[in-house]
Amino acid sequence: MKSARPKVLHQVAGRSLIGHVLATLAEVKIDPVVVVVGPDRSDVAAAVAPLRTVVQKERRGTGHAVLQARSALKDFTGDVLVVYGDTPLVTATTYTRMRAARKKAGAPVIVVLGFQPEDPGAYGRLIVGPKGLERIVEYKDASVEERRVRLCNSGIMLVDSAVLWQLLPKVKADNAKGEFYLTDLIALARGAGLACAVVDGEVEELMGINSRNELAQAEVVMQNRLRRAAMDGGATLCDPATVYFSMDTRLGKDVEVGPFTVFGPGVTVADGAVIKGFCHIEGAHIASGAVVGPHARLRPGATIGPDAHVGNFVEIKNATLERGAKANHLAYVGDARVGAQANVGAGTITANYDGFSKSRTDIGARASIGSNTVLVAPVKIGDGAMTGAGAVVRRDVPADALAVNSGRQEVLAGFAAKYRARKQAAKKNASKSTVMKKRKT
Repeated sequence: MKSARPKVLHQVAGRSLIGHVLATLAEVKIDPVVVVVGPDRSDVAAAVAPLRTVVQKERRGTGHAVLQARSALKDFTGDVLVVYGDTPLVTATTYTRMRAARKKAGAPVIVVLGFQPEDPGAYGRLIVGPKGLERIVEYKDASVEERRVRLCNSGIMLVDSAVLWQLLPKVKADNAKGEFYLTDLIALARGAGLACAVVDGEVEELMGINSRNELAQAEVVMQNRLRRAAMDGGATLCDPATVYFSMDTRLGKDVEVGPFTVFGPGVTVADGAVIKGFCHIEGAHIASGAVVGPHARLRPGATIGPDAHVGNFVEIKNATLERGAKANHLAYVGDARVGAQANVGAGTITANYDGFSKSRTDIGARASIGSNTVLVAPVKIGDGAMTGAGAVVRRDVPADALAVNSGRQEVLAGFAAKYRARKQAAKKNASKSTVMKKRKT
């Protein structure tokens, strides 16, 4: 990945790769879960907490990695599912199919998840015979004939725990890489007269992430899933390919989403809300009937009440717009409450930060904030109060009062016409002077 960040902590749809894997395991009720991490990977351990982690101090292959979890699972009986932190797209349905294969009468002791990509490349090959899966051959160790096999190994495996801990210590590192392959379990099991089987998986699900390019491909797959889910749930996306979701985005029924809208983590949108195009929304709640955008930005802590309006080039941060409140254009509302039916005029800002701390602004119900008002927090605007255009408000304004602080307007009759005439005469004289200089030359 060419990154200071561990591969499994890179994100798809606002969630880490390993976070996707663990969320799916939780969905199918896999318990307990043990995470094998490399040395000096406290950041990964912190990310998966409170799950138990064990350290693989030496990178000696997949079989060696699984063996590190033995002590953590010493009291566990049942099936052990081995999955990988860089394979985030596998669905709960696929894991359920693997578990079902283990529960059949005369079930195999090992179930391997296989797939058939268009280009098998350097994947390990699954060699299947009349009695099921016979062995797994790593590409570097495969013969020419074995490399022609199209059924490939995903690495994901479901194993009876008794068989796993009995056979895994017998795995040897006599291969091209000098590593202990988990895949050697198949040959050992078959040698002991035990049955093994393959469950076919979807190629798209089994995409492993090893580069930034593959990370981007996984993002495309996940976004398409989320778009389909949003529309299946009753939301309208007028241009689905341009709308981006996070895993925890929640849209109600009859929500309308315009093009080029990005939902960061922590967004809920209630039934019937409208999100117009080119909006960026993160950590916000939008109530029923609200209208947001176009070109609006909602930052964490933004709460947009029922039937409230947030218009173009308006930024809301850690603030609440109550029922029917409006901030329709060119405003910043941060650390504030805007009361029901209040109106925030164009160019208004809440000056919430003094360089050391942040303070709140409270705007009462039905208040009218004039264009280009600066509300210097902490300040309170009472119910029904008004501010004049261009006002700088540093003190509380009582209910139904008007706050202004600009000087008295003075009107100079005829000034504009005289000003234009003076400027035009100066321009004409300058032009004549230039002509005279040219003639002398």
